[in-house]
Amino acid sequence: MAEQNMYEAECCEEHLIHNELLQKVDGKMPDEQEISDLSDLFKVFGDATRLRILFVLFESEMCVCDLAEVLNMTQSAISHQLKVLKQSKLVTNRREGKSIFYSLADSHVRSIIAQGRDHIEEDIKK
Repeated sequence: MAEQNMYEAECCEEHLIHNELLQKVDGKMPDEQEISDLSDLFKVFGDATRLRILFVLFESEMCVCDLAEVLNMTQSAISHQLKVLKQSKLVTNRREGKSIFYSLADSHVRSIIAQGRDHIEEDIKK
């Protein structure tokens, strides 16, 4: 028998339906709209630039100029990513004179990223 790649999913050797497991799951699945919304949220976290912006905002609220400086990017590029983060309700902003300051929308943002970091660090500790 050939050695199987550790990342390749293994399949059942025979087709057998476990009705007691199906009954346990039945009715617990979120509806398609909730699944779609959740998928869209996780896609937002799938961009390295957006994650870098969020990590900066963990430390302090910042205006677009400051974010562009600390991340060595253009204001236009930062502004584009902030729009996506704001549409996903991950950041919020406030006006102070001529400046717009961005901050994390709530503690859930920090929790989601902390959970992700914990998950990837499990492999490192093994």
